[in-house]
Amino acid sequence: MENVLLTVHLILALLLIGVVLLQRSEGGGLGMGGGGGAISGRAAATALGKVTWILAICFIATSITMTILAARDASSTSVIDQLGVDAPVPAPAQSGLPKGGDLLPPASTDAPATPPAAPAIPPASN
Repeated sequence: MENVLLTVHLILALLLIGVVLLQRSEGGGLGMGGGGGAISGRAAATALGKVTWILAICFIATSITMTILAARDASSTSVIDQLGVDAPVPAPAQSGLPKGGDLLPPASTDAPATPPAAPAIPPASN
């Protein structure tokens, strides 16, 4: 059932792409310009427009149907559990790398809290 529905869905997608590409461009980007459209009251109802609407409704219907079928068949187990693979074991830490505590300075130092000021550069004379 799912394979037949998926095949119909893919055919609908290809037909929808083809019908949209066959339609006449109304000029301008994002529907700007042209003599009408979805916003105006006089939307042109051409044959390609009607076919586009029918294919789009069928495409959405097959999408929702496949989603419902997939949710019904879904189980509460993980894909990893279904494969029977054990969880990966973390690799041991290498001794050559510094640990987080090794990067901190010692607690009692005589170092200044702020870096020393940069030496002043004398102005260039012309």
